Amino acid sequence: MLPGKAHPLGAVFDGRGTNFALFSAHAERVELCLYDPSGTRELARYALPEKTFDVWHGYLPEVVPGCCYGYRVYGPYDPHVGHRFNHHKLLVDPYARQLQGQFVWNDAHFAYVRDDPSQDYSFDSTDNARWMPKSVVTERTAVLEAPSEGAWQVPMERTVVYEAHVRGFTMLHPDVPESLRGSFAGMSQPRIIEYLKALGITSIELMPVQSFVDEHFLLARGLHNYWGYNTLNFFAPHSGYLSGNAAAEFRQMVDRFHDAGLEVIIDVVYNHTGEGDHLGPTLSFRGIDNASYYRLQPADKRYYINDTGCGNVLNINHPRVLQLVMDSLRYWAGEMHVDGFRFDLAPILGRTANGFSRDNNFFQAIAQDPLLSTVKLIAEPWDIGPGGYQLGGFPAGWSEWNDRYRDTVRRFWRGDAGVMPEFARRLHGSSDIFEGAGRRPGASINFITSHDGFTLKDLVSYRQRHNLVNGENNNDGHGENYSDNLGTEGPTDNEKINALRLRQQKNFLVTLMVSQGVPMLLGGDELGRTQGGNNNAYCQDNEINWIDWSLLEQSSAELLDFTRKVVALCKEYSVFQFKNYVHVSNNPKMPEISWVSSEGENMPDEKWHDHENHLLGYFLSGFINEGEECSEKILVIFNNGKLLGDFTLPVMPDSNNWKLLIDTACSAGTAVSDLSNSVRAGGLISRPGQSVCIYLSEQVSDD
Repeated sequence: MLPGKAHPLGAVFDGRGTNFALFSAHAERVELCLYDPSGTRELARYALPEKTFDVWHGYLPEVVPGCCYGYRVYGPYDPHVGHRFNHHKLLVDPYARQLQGQFVWNDAHFAYVRDDPSQDYSFDSTDNARWMPKSVVTERTAVLEAPSEGAWQVPMERTVVYEAHVRGFTMLHPDVPESLRGSFAGMSQPRIIEYLKALGITSIELMPVQSFVDEHFLLARGLHNYWGYNTLNFFAPHSGYLSGNAAAEFRQMVDRFHDAGLEVIIDVVYNHTGEGDHLGPTLSFRGIDNASYYRLQPADKRYYINDTGCGNVLNINHPRVLQLVMDSLRYWAGEMHVDGFRFDLAPILGRTANGFSRDNNFFQAIAQDPLLSTVKLIAEPWDIGPGGYQLGGFPAGWSEWNDRYRDTVRRFWRGDAGVMPEFARRLHGSSDIFEGAGRRPGASINFITSHDGFTLKDLVSYRQRHNLVNGENNNDGHGENYSDNLGTEGPTDNEKINALRLRQQKNFLVTLMVSQGVPMLLGGDELGRTQGGNNNAYCQDNEINWIDWSLLEQSSAELLDFTRKVVALCKEYSVFQFKNYVHVSNNPKMPEISWVSSEGENMPDEKWHDHENHLLGYFLSGFINEGEECSEKILVIFNNGKLLGDFTLPVMPDSNNWKLLIDTACSAGTAVSDLSNSVRAGGLISRPGQSVCIYLSEQVSDD
């Protein structure tokens, strides 16, 4: 074996042979194990001959793409000082672009003797190679490609995000060939893309697509990690989502979405890995250099800091770990061409010894990177560590999942008292959270439902979680969902309750789409998808999570049609897509957002705090083209009470009519355009309880 080079890390084919480079600051020896293309038969072992700046490296002529390999890393096994080397465990290369074979749980993956798990410093010499996937040498793009201007690139203020799961979205789709269901190739089938385009979304956000494994405790319950937040490797696409063996299938999917003018955002997990706590398996990072890759308890480095709740925390402040994360992000953005990232438990990435900081090395590295600074960056702004709730705390250029929006909107439509002032702030793009830091409405990712929690239909069908099938005695998942079953728990034949549930789903959808900020829909909500009241379905790889496409032939078609019309309507009018925060204005040439009482006047202070007041007018005016006089005036009227309420439509100085655009109280909730649905300014309308409508101000001739 030749010395090779210390850079770049991973296995890099140069046209004649392959250079292997692996970071490990504390290893004493590193062996490269070569396997046949199936990954089942070991062909040879080589000790990497050189170590340069903590990178072990070597070069093998004639090793070509398709060759499978793994590492065995020698060093001390002393958990109390943070070292867990065990050369009997074959390890995945952190920089592998593709994996061959499936991970199979076996006690051989544990570096200690399992008979006494409290003694995880008892060294185990069982070889685990038989049950491990193998890293694969692949072709590499020599230079990362910066994204080119394309029709799919959408400004944040015009973005509509749709969260989906590759497997769950396609497993039951009748127009996806069975051999492609559950795969990237299935996700990019023409009928799937046509469906998404017709829905009106601009950006699909895919739940984790990087290689992940099941947790050991799920195996004992006969369950699987369906969501995928348990990463094994940060570069390789999850092999379970490949219809064949080629990692390029993911890139082909992205290209098809781009051809259709849609963005692809991926959910990434750089806060922890699938190796778990001190009793977890040794699969990659732990066996390569545990003391470098993970944050350990200072008093006893046998134990891991666990701000994630998943057993470990990736040590992002170590320069080589930061490099790994940055290289991974550049790979997905540059070579795989994704348009953005949603960062799971993102405060972990900003943690220092003194707590969270928006000036942490990770955020600075992103900000100066010529590629990554151009893509969409979305944070889940909480973890379970000290000071872990950081909504509004991320740097400029980032957007954040806004759970205060979620909870406030849910409480408003449940009819909770005293919510109206905060509801207005959430409609306004949560300016109270983001504007003071100089950020824009696009910083707020508004959502009512996501993968974590109830679906939209379940939100109006259940008051309690129903998670017994998860095997945790119904103790997992959110205890408070701000949900309402509207009269009975779960499915019912009561037509009145079902009609009200449908209306409430429409109310949520309209609220989401008219709010300032970036709306995010949960995949399947537009079809009335249910998880049977399970609000933590992370381990259910079955019909609980898979979208039932037969709903298209049922009454859910009405909800789908309504969703399409609401999305289209709110994309049509610029006032729902302000780039900057807009407030009350007395200048007709300036955009405005203001609040209208049921008397058709500016909302007085006492009305905000009147618990008997359930009517709120949300007035928006703006330009069709920036710089012109205001030419769009929209009024959205909410009634979250149970009773009919009268509302006077305000008088506008340059218009005399209000045209109804959409009304959730209509039997089919369809858009309307005929003048019979128009009302003179100053006219009185009666708004049914638990409903929302949208009016457009227009000038109509008296002739």
